[in-house]
Amino acid sequence: MNKQMPELDLNEIKEKIVSVIKGIYDPEIPVNIYDLGLIYDITVTEELEGYVKMTLTAPNCPVAGSLPISVKQQILQEVPELEFADVEVVWEPQWHKDMISEAGLLQLGLL
Repeated sequence: MNKQMPELDLNEIKEKIVSVIKGIYDPEIPVNIYDLGLIYDITVTEELEGYVKMTLTAPNCPVAGSLPISVKQQILQEVPELEFADVEVVWEPQWHKDMISEAGLLQLGLL
C-alpha cells in the first residue's frame, strides 16, 4: 500500500535555504552573506538536492576554506527536506560592493 507523500514545494525549500544563509555573517563585515551579495545562485532539484554558488569578497579571504563548508553544514542541518547539498565557490563575476543589497547597505550605514 503506497502512502501519498505530501508534495514538497521546491520554491519553499529554496526560501528556507535563503533564510539559513541570511543567518550566516561575514566575519569581517557585519552583514549576512546573502545581503552582502556573496550568493550568486541557489537551485533545488526534484531529487531534493540543493546547490549554492557563492563567492567571497576576495580570493585571499581568511575564511575561504571554512565559510563554504559552514554554509553547506548549516543548510543540511536546518533544511531537513534536502537529501544533499553542495556549495561551490566561483570567482566570476568578481564580487564588488555594488552587489550589496539595500538591506546590507542599511546595516552598514551606507544608505
